[in-house]
Amino acid sequence: MDRVDHMHPSADAYASAPLLNCLLREVAEPLATTGERRVYRLPGTGRLLRVRGERRPAEPEVRNEGTWRRVGHAELVKLVAEELRRHTGLTNDDLPTEMIDSREAVAALLAARARTTPPTDPYLRSEQSLITGHPHHPAPKARGGGPVTAWLPYAPEAHARFPLVLLGVREDQVAEEGDTTPLDTLGTAPPGYRLLPAHPWQLDLTGPGLEPAFADGRLIRLGTAPFPVWPTAAVRTVYEPRRDLHLKFSLDVRITNDIRRLWRHDLAKLRRADTAVTHAFTVWTGPAAWMGDRGYRTAAFAFEELAVLVRDGLRDHLLPGATPLLAAGLVEGFDGNPLAHAADPAAWWEAYLHQVVPPALTAFAEHGVVLEAHLQNTLVAVDTSGMPVQALFRDAEGVKLLPDVSRAAGWERLVYCLVVNHLTEIAAALAEHHPGLDPWPAARRALAAHDLPEIPALLASPTLPGKTNLLLRWTGADGADARYLPLPNPLART
Repeated sequence: MDRVDHMHPSADAYASAPLLNCLLREVAEPLATTGERRVYRLPGTGRLLRVRGERRPAEPEVRNEGTWRRVGHAELVKLVAEELRRHTGLTNDDLPTEMIDSREAVAALLAARARTTPPTDPYLRSEQSLITGHPHHPAPKARGGGPVTAWLPYAPEAHARFPLVLLGVREDQVAEEGDTTPLDTLGTAPPGYRLLPAHPWQLDLTGPGLEPAFADGRLIRLGTAPFPVWPTAAVRTVYEPRRDLHLKFSLDVRITNDIRRLWRHDLAKLRRADTAVTHAFTVWTGPAAWMGDRGYRTAAFAFEELAVLVRDGLRDHLLPGATPLLAAGLVEGFDGNPLAHAADPAAWWEAYLHQVVPPALTAFAEHGVVLEAHLQNTLVAVDTSGMPVQALFRDAEGVKLLPDVSRAAGWERLVYCLVVNHLTEIAAALAEHHPGLDPWPAARRALAAHDLPEIPALLASPTLPGKTNLLLRWTGADGADARYLPLPNPLART
């Protein structure tokens, strides 16, 4: 990384905020608020830490010999690592490296954004806006520790766009399920072969292992697609606007908690999950829509490495004249963000809740479908005035079905994804942009309108389930093994 990237002045602030959010949520003990700063005790080391702000903590300071001393990101990483060693009794050499990698990635992204122009399409602009990313993850922008040149050309946060690599797989080596016909519109395969697009970054990562297949003709190179795709917030999922097509690829890189492969066991469950959600939204009478995962295609000899998933586009689902925006982008902010510019923020919030909450709760109550309705899996479409008029949900891989999971476990997951990860973040961003607004009475009404037996307990509970991403990563738990701790429930205070 060059010196300009490494020394970018905002990188520390962007990288420190989510790490602080994790530390303060999962480990620290709140003590007091002095002026604009909140003070915490770190129980493992006994240190005192104070920060400015709430939604995105900033300017961390440690008490030392009677005075407060500012700490940068690198020192914060050391402080967190020492605290976690004492707090858990475990050591972890990998996570601190990821934290540093995440900060260095942010610096590279900020430098790249200064040299590039954001897309004119508001949907793409919202998908490519996430410099902070997951607000409660210790290393949300880590890119596997590889050199910047390996991943920056494919980074959505850098406003990247790039052509896919086109491969041909010998017909007797094709493995697929569901509707994969859109893949055949991306190019032409010679007789005896089927077309298989590949993400160029993934191909670079897995290339040496594929050389025998290229050598014996099971796999052939067909060049690159004659048009670019745009990476979305998920990094490995891309959008091709002219064909209105989303494609999700394997990516052998850890992003947040998981190596982002299309795992065989997940692909095996895909059709059942997608069918269940599709049915739930087919009978839903409101405007909400499900962006279906229609099928996958891969090579039998590199099943996970070369898998590509076909996901619905936008146009067949959108209301006429509506503009889809990524919910996570509304929180992060981008040019034209309707959350920030709402003329009547209370009415905007009511409309938002009306679009997002009912379909997610109804899918659970009537169909046993637990949507992973967090910020990155929800699109909210707005009309020409910026008012929310429709919600679109995506990603069958994250869907859980009853009774595969118990009702209690499914409800806890839904509450975390929909309320804690999603509505809490939107509410906080809205209140920050529009001081004086209390978003929680409206949220309480929106939830109370549904006749689920779990709702009264949710509204009365003093706590909500908060996912422990910092402790999960430090202790080496499986990324899909969600662990929760109790957080104050703002719904119970209204």
